[in-house]
Amino acid sequence: MPTLGLSALTVLTLAMCQSNSTKTTEGTAQTPADSTGTAPAVAGSTGNAEAGRDVFRNETFGTEGFWTNAVRMPQGMKAAKLTVMDALKAGVSFDVDAMPADVKAAFASELKTDHSPAKAPKLNDPATMDALVKANAVIGMVPKGALVGVSCALCHAVTDKSMFDLGGKGSIGKRIDGPTPHQLNVGKLLATAANSRALFTTLQLRQPDGSTIGRAPKGLTATSTEAEVDAYLSNPKFYPIGTFDDSPDGNGNPVHIAPFFRQDLAAPFGSSGQNDKLDDFNNTVYTALFDQSNLLSPGGKQFIHVLGGAGGDAMLADYAKVLAATGVTGFPYVTASTAGKPGDAPTPTGKRVDEQKLRDLNAYVSALAAPKGVVTDAALVSQGRALFASNNCTNCHNTDQSKPVMTKLIPMNQIYPDYKPKVLAQRQAPLSPIQNAPGTFDDKMIVVDASPGGGIRGNALPLLLDLARKPVFLHDNSVPSLEALLNPNRGKGAPHPFYAVSAQERTALVAYLKSLDTGPDKGVAMRR
Repeated sequence: MPTLGLSALTVLTLAMCQSNSTKTTEGTAQTPADSTGTAPAVAGSTGNAEAGRDVFRNETFGTEGFWTNAVRMPQGMKAAKLTVMDALKAGVSFDVDAMPADVKAAFASELKTDHSPAKAPKLNDPATMDALVKANAVIGMVPKGALVGVSCALCHAVTDKSMFDLGGKGSIGKRIDGPTPHQLNVGKLLATAANSRALFTTLQLRQPDGSTIGRAPKGLTATSTEAEVDAYLSNPKFYPIGTFDDSPDGNGNPVHIAPFFRQDLAAPFGSSGQNDKLDDFNNTVYTALFDQSNLLSPGGKQFIHVLGGAGGDAMLADYAKVLAATGVTGFPYVTASTAGKPGDAPTPTGKRVDEQKLRDLNAYVSALAAPKGVVTDAALVSQGRALFASNNCTNCHNTDQSKPVMTKLIPMNQIYPDYKPKVLAQRQAPLSPIQNAPGTFDDKMIVVDASPGGGIRGNALPLLLDLARKPVFLHDNSVPSLEALLNPNRGKGAPHPFYAVSAQERTALVAYLKSLDTGPDKGVAMRR
């Protein structure tokens, strides 16, 4: 039986458009989005954005112990002799301003060559990679004395590519916080760790009856070897590039990484809208994802049991065996206060990290400017905007992206007409049953939805921003382009079945969607 899924570091990244001539599902029966947007509860007014920048980039709340002593990421990088070129190929971003002067000077010369070991020795020397981690120049990998942790920036920052861009993969330049690094191969990086088995709860596991949920044909177990775990993580068919499995639920459900700018416009938080407040969402990330060993604390066990029942208990029992077998001790590592009731939104594991830092982080990610939209044909954009309105896209989405998205969730049977789930286990009200439908679109929502707070099983609306950079669509990476998303060839029952019949209309709508931004005076560009 599938167990627990937690707050996603993602919102559904799709563009919901509905053609009058090809209407395939009921509308949401609400007034246009531009007239109903309400400000989400981000608590940013009580935080300091400048202090929040340091939280975003460098705060780990003690979870560096998990990544160094349990997952053993830095040890694995050294054993694999990971180089800067290897990291760039995996989509990693490097902060040029944090680089030691000698490394920066060497790169300026070597990046002009063919990047071979003979002509670019620094780029291909594992010692250089180690030095850049210690210098805090590897964006999102944070040195903490002898330990190394991860911060929000790993999955939610890019660079301006001012020094180097490896063909749409990794880059070197000045930090830009907030946008998604779409080419980041998270699975490959996790597979580099010396003890990736410590990520057990976020792997695709085999259930007691032999079944498994995810892209891989077979699930992993407590006795799976490090090589077997690494094979799963490093296979892009199972763990797609640009995605991250942020649900300790035993299901293989990596979802596309969402941007983290202008969070004052986005609510509720998570694909399934399970968190009304951004600080609650982020606290869950720190206390249950960045230190998964905390799920074995009394509060963590209670949380898992309430949402996952006997299946959750069994998963944690296996996880304890994995940590024991791999010599992991001294956990949990997260630095947090024991407060509140386990399972409640502010304290899902019965713990809460520093409150002021959570609020500072809220303020920072709310102030981060969204990238400018891309306009190559103004007339085509204007035509697309008219189609966006006339085809009822505004039933759900704003035309003015400086306004908050509507907080209403879109029911699963509307966003996915072929959604016919099988109930796997019942749960105590108000929680909905644990249920699964064929395909990958609902895998994120098998356990996690808004029902703990009395909501429905559905999807939160996304920010329609920075779409020109986005290579794939829908949170499960199942649609290869915006044009394909709007093409009726996907079928009436497909996820997000809102289409434009003609190729010309689709071209105009795509041009419009790629042009969207929050306007010239919206947001604060914050980069070093």
